[in-house]
Amino acid sequence: MTDLDTIKQYILDEFLPGVSPDELDADYHLVANGVIDSLGLLRVVSWIGTTFGIPMEDVEIVEQDFTTIASIDNFVGRHTIAIADAA
Repeated sequence: MTDLDTIKQYILDEFLPGVSPDELDADYHLVANGVIDSLGLLRVVSWIGTTFGIPMEDVEIVEQDFTTIASIDNFVGRHTIAIADAA
């Protein structure tokens, strides 16, 4: 399972129960369409830190990184590479 698939499944399980993976495009705007609100964003950020081992307290968090599944995947990719490079 790719990171994108993992992220999509989390969003479906936590915010869109009953929606199939085929119905949710990676570029669907989660914030503008009301899927994720400010509290939901905090849940997603916490989950990303735990799931992908990203120290979120050391990362700049901006809403644009969490608007779509693709943008979340990009955020995860950038920060997991940075962690690997630092090791």
